[in-house]
Order: sequence, then C-alpha cells, then structure tokens
Amino acid sequence: MTQINWDEYKTYKKQSAKDDNFIILLDFIRSYYNTTNEAHIYDILVDDELSQMMLDKRDIKTPEDLEKYLYTSAM
Repeated sequence: MTQINWDEYKTYKKQSAKDDNFIILLDFIRSYYNTTNEAHIYDILVDDELSQMMLDKRDIKTPEDLEKYLYTSAM
C-alpha cells in the first residue's frame, strides 16, 4: 500500500496558495503519486491515521463520497 510521504507534503504545502489542508493533501497525492483515480486516492488516505481523521471530519466514508467531495469543492 502507498503511504503518504509527509515530509514531501510539507514541502509541497509551502508552495501552495490554498488554505484547506485537505485540498492541499489531495492535490499533493494527485501530483506526487501521479494518480487521479478517486478509489486509489481514497485507499491512500484511509490507510493513514492523520488523513483518516481528515476524512472523518468531512464525513467521507467511501471512494464515492470522496468523488462527490472533489466535485463539490471544485465548483
């Protein structure tokens, strides 16, 4: 399973103009791990304790919930 490289994330975050850490994390995963598949992104997130808390905070429990969140946050 892919694990989030938090050191690289911190570097990525410094360069981001966005305020929401979760959106920055999603952008980081897309970029760093070169994936746009919501199911794969969800698997990465759910396997990490900190990102699992971010999912719980947003009531994201499935890859489909993540896809809905991505769609609504992009608008």
